[in-house]
Amino acid sequence: MKKYAPLLLLFLFIMVAWEAMVGPSGMSVNIDGDELHGPAAALVGMLFAGGGLLIAGIVMLFVGVVLALVFAGLGVLAVGGLALGAVVLAVMVSPLLLPLAIPLAIIWYLSSRARKQHAGHDAVKPS
Repeated sequence: MKKYAPLLLLFLFIMVAWEAMVGPSGMSVNIDGDELHGPAAALVGMLFAGGGLLIAGIVMLFVGVVLALVFAGLGVLAVGGLALGAVVLAVMVSPLLLPLAIPLAIIWYLSSRARKQHAGHDAVKPS
């Protein structure tokens, strides 16, 4: 795509230059049965097209804001629901983990006690 982009831009520039040099292309706009021709028709057509694009841009902006607010609200609710579910699951499983927690607590206590005794011996050691 990167190879064709400069060629495409050059082609579009050549087309615009050709249109500017050859002259207007017989633009006509039909508004309620009345036909406008020439430069006025081009001006009116650009005005209505620009107005439509402006309205579309404003609508897209507001739709984006509304979607952001809706999805942010749903995200907060989803995170809150997941946190509540995790708390409920932890409360339900905690009595079942007690036989595992007691040996882990004993091992943790013994390892921290050994670490403190080892650190105490290093502090008393003469240098």
